[in-house]
Amino acid sequence: MRGKMRLITTMLIFGSIGVFVKKMNMSSSEIAFLRGVIGSLFLLVASLLVKHKPSFKALKENALLLLLSGGAIGLNWIFLFESYRYTTISNATISYYFAPIFVMILAPWVLKEKLTGVKVGCIVAAMVGLFLIVNPGGDGQNHTLGIFYGLLAAALYASVILMNKFIKNLSGFETTLVQLIAAAIVLLPYIGWQGTLTFAGLNSTSIIFILILGIIHTGLAYFLYFTSIQELKGSTIAVLSYIDPISAVIIAAIFLGESMTFVQMIGGILILGSTFLSERLEMKIKTPTPTS
Repeated sequence: MRGKMRLITTMLIFGSIGVFVKKMNMSSSEIAFLRGVIGSLFLLVASLLVKHKPSFKALKENALLLLLSGGAIGLNWIFLFESYRYTTISNATISYYFAPIFVMILAPWVLKEKLTGVKVGCIVAAMVGLFLIVNPGGDGQNHTLGIFYGLLAAALYASVILMNKFIKNLSGFETTLVQLIAAAIVLLPYIGWQGTLTFAGLNSTSIIFILILGIIHTGLAYFLYFTSIQELKGSTIAVLSYIDPISAVIIAAIFLGESMTFVQMIGGILILGSTFLSERLEMKIKTPTPTS
């Protein structure tokens, strides 16, 4: 039961990310960079406290994949945060949960897995759902662009899932710790090149929110995630992970007054239902990666 409560707590924490990001007057790249730095420092301290020592031989063997996947995580955060800015948290979250569909589409080529009729059905249903949630709007937000950014974030997260399948002899905690460090390292020259590392919007409110995002939403949430999944079955993890998007929609409605039309709700159900079924079919992942 303790494992379930920790995972539920983790998903509720992930579900509130969008509200904090929308309240920060900083660029998405700055937020992603600081999240990576603060989150990795928290996990590094946690690993020292529990006296967890990763295998340096394994780290060296997986160095390239860890660097690439870490960079993908950093860019994935940037596009997800951009998605929050251009559309509702509901639309951004649901489009982000398209990641398992991308994995299913790429699996036959990358992993040599068979594309069954059920998987094709999941892909088609998710595509229909995506069509239903796209709302050009008239409320001053560019929902189409926001959903596009959400899909880019999902594609990058899907690449992380696929790359993690080739990482050997490292636990999920070790992999994520190194990936967060790599995300910060890769993002630093990127945002330096973009000229966005000015921290011009870093006021007292943003400082509090970025600390919450880095410590609570990243460091603590990832620590709770990996300590909980050690006690739970894959099917339980798959079911409870959907507390994240559901809570995100509810939290956005309560704190930001966001809403979805009936047609968009149907679209969201189609996408989340398809990804849920795909994840039930896909239980071969050694250690799942946190979604947010």
